[in-house]
Amino acid sequence: MTAARLVIIGGDAAGMSAASKVRREDPEREIVVFERSPHTSYSACGMPYLIAGLVDSPEKLIARSPQKFREKYNIDARTGHEVTELNLTSQRVLVRNLETNSEGWEPYDQLLIATGAEATFPRLPGSDADGIFGLSTLASGIRIQQFMDQQLPRRAVVVGGGYIGLEMAEALVRQGLQVSLVERGEQVMATLDPDMGAMVSEALREIGVSLYLNESLTGYETAKGLVTGVVTDQRTLAADLVIVGLGTRPNTALAEAAGLTLGEKGSIRVNPRMQTSAANVWAAGDCAESFHLISRRPFHVALGTVANKQGNVAGINLAGGYATFPGVVGTAVSKICNYEVARTGLMEREMHDLGLAYKTATTTSKTRAGYYPGAGWITVKLLAEQGSGRLLGGQIVGLEGAAKRIDVLATALTANMTVQQLVDLDLSYAPPFSPVWDPVQTAARQLAGLLR
Repeated sequence: MTAARLVIIGGDAAGMSAASKVRREDPEREIVVFERSPHTSYSACGMPYLIAGLVDSPEKLIARSPQKFREKYNIDARTGHEVTELNLTSQRVLVRNLETNSEGWEPYDQLLIATGAEATFPRLPGSDADGIFGLSTLASGIRIQQFMDQQLPRRAVVVGGGYIGLEMAEALVRQGLQVSLVERGEQVMATLDPDMGAMVSEALREIGVSLYLNESLTGYETAKGLVTGVVTDQRTLAADLVIVGLGTRPNTALAEAAGLTLGEKGSIRVNPRMQTSAANVWAAGDCAESFHLISRRPFHVALGTVANKQGNVAGINLAGGYATFPGVVGTAVSKICNYEVARTGLMEREMHDLGLAYKTATTTSKTRAGYYPGAGWITVKLLAEQGSGRLLGGQIVGLEGAAKRIDVLATALTANMTVQQLVDLDLSYAPPFSPVWDPVQTAARQLAGLLR
């Protein structure tokens, strides 16, 4: 093992996964982590549930504190420290202590960039007012919770109908707020085909969310420094609280300024071992590029599952081993009160872009045997390549027990299976869990018939 000094920028999923892996492989390595927020290794995905009141304290979202990393794992995790510049030639990073505002250069032998993603927060008239929040870090989630406790808002507007927007809409409904959601597309959930997104839009209306589709945010109304309204290109919506959920973008300004090669959506281009274009520099997590196993093209996705896996691969290589990250199929899942939403693989518009000839089938059935108590509806859409019959994608909307069936489809995609092979899978059956024909196989049977 080498005594090389490892510096990691970013102390959440990818960064701390890599640090922990290196420490397990090399007990003597000097590992320093710089994290600008107060927290390390927290569940960003859990923040809407904190705000909803389903999680009773922020501490429950923290897997390991900076103190634990220092005392138990001998990892020097320095929170409140922001890296402001990279010098790849001299192998140094410029670090600012946010408490003292002092700066200094720190050397590295190996560098891992795990700076994550940042919330898209357009600067518009009134956007500096209190009560307008993005959601990307645990600290931002805590600020929203504190604002709600202090200001007791009654009317909330969520801008953006992606995962963050939908989960926050549910959280605010649970807290008794009157919730409106503004989405510039024709339906929410742009990662679904419009026919499946329409079901999610209807699910939001059923829980009391007022939807304003095909509308774009143009600014805010304010009074005495507080937000009072959201202005779209069609109307003004009264608001005491605004959540801007317009998605995220890779946080790669440091990497770009240093001259590292960027790729899809401005993410840092890496090889399968998570190495960047510069010697001794790796990248992992939401700031790094991935590879889509179905389209066979570079891809970017900001998910904790991917970040942890990429961080683990980077850690193995940083410790002197050999590992590669094969890529993703784009699997994601979400929940809006009783409704579950999931997707994997390609959508119809992506297949048009790729020039693939394809067929689709959509079926609605039950999550359990129809006679068993608690059986709910589930709609499954499958997409397959015409000719070969290869499964290309799947989407699911339904009630409890629906969404995790997406994992069967993700496995089939990763294994490059055909729709007929999906039909032939020996899936489990008992009335409390599934009909005799599982819903994903019911959809596969229909699609197999269309492909013949």
